[in-house]
Amino acid sequence: MCGICGVAFLNKSGEAESRVRTMCAAMRHRGPDEEGFLVNDPRAAGVALGMRRLSIIDLAGGQQPIWNENRDVAVVFNGELYNYRELRDRLARTGHRFATQSDTEILVHAWEEWGEDCLSELRGMFAFALIDFRKHFSSGPVLFLARDPLGIKPLYYTQTAEGFAFASEVGVLMKSDVAPRRFSRDALTAYLLFGSVSEPVTMFEGVFSLPPGHRMLLYIPDRRKLPRPHPWWDPRRSPAAKDPRRPRTFNDAANALRPVLEDSVRAHLIADVPVGLFLSSGIDSGAIAALAAREHSGIQSFTLSFPGTPYDEAERTRAAAKRYGTTHSEIPLGADAMATRIDEALHALDEPTADAINTYFVSWAARQVGLKVALSGLGGDELFAGYSTFADTARLSRLVSFGKLLPAPLRRATAGALRKAFAAGRSRDAAAKAAAAWGYGARLPHPYFFARAMFPPGEIEKLTEPRFRPSTLAADGHTLEPTWLGWLQMAADEARHKEPVAAVSWLEMRTYMASMLLRDTDAVSMAQSLEVRVPLLDTPLVEFVTALPNDARQRPGLPKALFLAALGDLLPPEITSQKKRTFTLPWEQWLRGVLRTRVEASLASLAPQLGEMLKPEGVRMVWHAFLAGQTSWSRPWSLFVLNEWMKRAETAA
Repeated sequence: MCGICGVAFLNKSGEAESRVRTMCAAMRHRGPDEEGFLVNDPRAAGVALGMRRLSIIDLAGGQQPIWNENRDVAVVFNGELYNYRELRDRLARTGHRFATQSDTEILVHAWEEWGEDCLSELRGMFAFALIDFRKHFSSGPVLFLARDPLGIKPLYYTQTAEGFAFASEVGVLMKSDVAPRRFSRDALTAYLLFGSVSEPVTMFEGVFSLPPGHRMLLYIPDRRKLPRPHPWWDPRRSPAAKDPRRPRTFNDAANALRPVLEDSVRAHLIADVPVGLFLSSGIDSGAIAALAAREHSGIQSFTLSFPGTPYDEAERTRAAAKRYGTTHSEIPLGADAMATRIDEALHALDEPTADAINTYFVSWAARQVGLKVALSGLGGDELFAGYSTFADTARLSRLVSFGKLLPAPLRRATAGALRKAFAAGRSRDAAAKAAAAWGYGARLPHPYFFARAMFPPGEIEKLTEPRFRPSTLAADGHTLEPTWLGWLQMAADEARHKEPVAAVSWLEMRTYMASMLLRDTDAVSMAQSLEVRVPLLDTPLVEFVTALPNDARQRPGLPKALFLAALGDLLPPEITSQKKRTFTLPWEQWLRGVLRTRVEASLASLAPQLGEMLKPEGVRMVWHAFLAGQTSWSRPWSLFVLNEWMKRAETAA
């Protein structure tokens, strides 16, 4: 696990090294063990690569950059390859010679052997940059960037007249001084809509995320030409999707799923340092704990507890740990301790997000018990239909379809009355989403996005003048200027070709999970120099499940039925029978108690540039609505986090 960065400047070879060294210094937290550079190579003047390493595999021999035998292909790599031993054996049989035991070295030889097709051979979480000096490309050396299928590891880039730059974090990339520090109104709209900035944009104009499952090729002599991302992963073309023997019934799918899950957990335990796991009272982390404990007796587990609150899961997780046989630790986090660390947590955010502080404190707890690698149950709800959004999307789809029969002005005129009617049997925020789907159904490309909205269309206008811009396309159909709305539209178009459960699952993984959960997990865990692995997002597992027909993935009215059918015998009844609980901190109590003065003062004093984009009266309305019990804590909290992030970003500029 590492942080990587690089620049490809025009006629500025002297500055390339200093810029990359500055970027590496800014991400020391991602790799406190060592650093490495590729600089001043006469074959590519103006190009410099750098990395910081958190050593997990081949502690002594995995220094980067790693070269091939002829020193004409080199790579910097962030992530883990779980099938590196199998790939090493295959490549060795074709004549490749290895100098280390590192998974990183696989990449240079896989590139030599298979070129860009090497990506389909990789199993793991990764973002890497590979430079090839060989004469295989008529234009000269090339820089190849790629990201894993689901976006577990991040990679950001920018291109200006000065050149090209990339990094594992947005804040680190800004240290290159290539991109101007202009905040993006488009990104602000996405943040207010969903509580995070949606792929592939960032809060800075001209700085983009390489989307999940995409690759990019930069022809170094032609650095003025912006390289365009191209998708390389499509689960519809996976071995599982093409397998004529794949399960067609629920029972067959459950029987076949068990060994796939066992193999995933086994693979994710590969490391040369101890691996632990986060244990809650939920199904996902419990299943991982049960499977991991079968592979390694006494594996370390830990729980973040909140004594004296309804959110405390310590007693249930203690019983679960005893059942699984893990060596268990509990890390208490009270209101006062949280308040003293909140600035530290906010500082760890690479991009503003309403959810990451939860994961920050979990990562902090992991480091408190001495872990360097921890397994997480992230992905289970998205893959196995555990969220309420699966049912909510179906209801909202019917509402949107019916609304299309009426003129838009009539729908919007009646949205307020509809909201009041819905509020009688639902939360006020759920009623607002339903009213938005009715009145503004065409504003977002799929009803699912209303189910995930923080401030939906019709309400976001009270806070800002929203921007809904589609991506611009070149004549060949490839994206020239990516936008968050274009990414949502592409995900929605792909979902429409899928059956109902698969469609929502795809949208969850492509948007909410990629743009919030995975991005947050990477940023705040690496701020603690912790590697978080997600076995439920192992590529073979995801491809297996997404290839199943609808009836084999679900039993109506039973969330995560397939997952439970495959592993339910490993889990105690008190876990499998409990009502769905989401892991969250006691923010409702804290915002009304120890954090109230802090949040109230922040929302009354917006960062200067944010104050130019947000309507102060709208912000005040949100805070007062929360105090009156008319909206959830997540709305004022999202505005507080955004404001605090903007203040820090403006100061850094």
